[in-house]
Amino acid sequence: MADKKIRVLIAKPGLDGHDRGAKIIARALRDAGMEVIYTGLRQTPEMIASAAVQEDVDVIGLSILSGAHNTLCPRLMDLLREKHMDDVTVLIGGIIPEADIPALKKGGIAEVFLPGTPTQAIVDFIRQRTSTAPKGAPSLRPGPA
Repeated sequence: MADKKIRVLIAKPGLDGHDRGAKIIARALRDAGMEVIYTGLRQTPEMIASAAVQEDVDVIGLSILSGAHNTLCPRLMDLLREKHMDDVTVLIGGIIPEADIPALKKGGIAEVFLPGTPTQAIVDFIRQRTSTAPKGAPSLRPGPA
């Protein structure tokens, strides 16, 4: 991927109106040389999936503070599968109870970043994930049970 920039879509699903964290992550990813598309506030899973297809992204980063992650994330993952976007890595950041993380990962979320995570850890995770999962390699499907 040295000759192709990693394309990342940053989205704020749901009714949460706070996007400072999303903007900080977007800036950190841009500073790390990634191409970042920020969709703005109050996005539906349908809007996010559509933007991911249109922008041909490698990674989707969701910032969720509203507590609606157990509804929004499964819906987005279903839409991405329907659109044959199985090669997209999906990350979540925000206020996510630790007890909810295993189910989110089982549903296809690659990683959950909680408040206080250094931005470099997110950059490193994306670089590692996209370098080992070339386009066409499934990354949405949970591993064997």
